[in-house]
Amino acid sequence: MSIVFPAEWHTQAFVQLTWVHKQTDFASKYNEAVACFVAIADAVSSRQNVLIVCQNKAQVISELGAIAKRKTVHFFECESNDVWARDHAAITVFDGANTLLYDFQFNGWGKKFAAEKDTAITKKLFDANYFPNCNYIDLNDFVFEGGSIESNGAGVLLTTEECLLSKQRNPQFSKQEIETYLKEKFGSHTVLWLTHGFLAGDDTDSHIDTLARFVDEHTIVYVQCRDENDLHYAELQAMERELQAFRQPNGKPYNLIALPMTPPIFDEDGERLPATYANFLIINGAVLVPVYNCATDNEALQILQTVFPTREIVPVDCSVLITQHGSLHCVSMQFANN
Repeated sequence: MSIVFPAEWHTQAFVQLTWVHKQTDFASKYNEAVACFVAIADAVSSRQNVLIVCQNKAQVISELGAIAKRKTVHFFECESNDVWARDHAAITVFDGANTLLYDFQFNGWGKKFAAEKDTAITKKLFDANYFPNCNYIDLNDFVFEGGSIESNGAGVLLTTEECLLSKQRNPQFSKQEIETYLKEKFGSHTVLWLTHGFLAGDDTDSHIDTLARFVDEHTIVYVQCRDENDLHYAELQAMERELQAFRQPNGKPYNLIALPMTPPIFDEDGERLPATYANFLIINGAVLVPVYNCATDNEALQILQTVFPTREIVPVDCSVLITQHGSLHCVSMQFANN
């Protein structure tokens, strides 16, 4: 058998959301955060199954209203620290006809935040039979987050050194050892490492899903900074040059498509927030795209419509999510259908 790490555009069984509650970082913006989660749940559940991990099912049902009655909406009551399912949920890979659930250790992006409840969720879901016909693989000896990796579905991984080589994650391993581990676990022949690229206000140490994404086997969309006076300019220009230098297995460069940066968005304390259009979520038949009520929203939506001509482009206002330094992809995790 050979391991395959399916790309995000592979047919999905469901999307997991870990629902916002008043003990999360969104306590001061709870109603806004709930509205955003309802919008995401609505968009997903109208097209496929959504699994809502929540602390209080009755509360979430009341927040969802009529959406909660859909047959595509499923609930699991469970404690959580916060909402970032991308980084604490299982990662699905295929081993022939078998679906494997990889349960890595999530340590709050290098021990920045409490994560002991979040990292326990996947095993609780598995024990409660929410993953029928899947094999649970305990990988808690390795710290890893779903937002740190991109797969083109054909053996190529895209990631960042800033995150995977963080000394607060797996300091016992060298870059070469981590690359070998990734190739083995994900059935990959190539790991593309970005050494440049960041977003101010990002807590993840430059997760790839904030910067550059595979949209098909040969194409990468990425955040481009065009303003020479922006603090991101030098780093994102350097990242762009790295992407241009990458080569596919056939020796050709990747097709590269630039997404705009938003104008600078700040919180109440004047801190720059990590708004990014790269943090979209591909689901069955659609792409959910974070928007921020700013001038570049329409341009980003139009670009992604050309990238995904057969999918519906669904904007979701994620202004509240970036106040806690994440966005739409960060709060969701897809599970692939084998």
